[in-house]
Amino acid sequence: MFRLTQAPNVAIAQVWADLLCEAGYAATVERRYLSSIAGELPPDQCRPEIWLRHAEHEAGARQLLDDLAHLPQRRWRCAHCGELVEGGFEQCWNCGAWMPASAP
Repeated sequence: MFRLTQAPNVAIAQVWADLLCEAGYAATVERRYLSSIAGELPPDQCRPEIWLRHAEHEAGARQLLDDLAHLPQRRWRCAHCGELVEGGFEQCWNCGAWMPASAP
């Protein structure tokens, strides 16, 4: 077993582990319940960790997590109200119009 990284919380840790497993890297979440004793132990020692079963998968797993952290964000202008909509939204937050099919 090889410790890959710590996650900020157990929900994100599980998402990361699931994505790694789907990509073919056997991963588990460890220290999932230690957040309940933060204060008794230093908080940075209580975060959940992602562990890989095979150390030789480290480079590919790190690249996958890095790619996940740097996903491109869409930006489109609403045809109805002119509002600039950023991120993964498919509907204008201002007027509720749907993103046009031609938007990036």
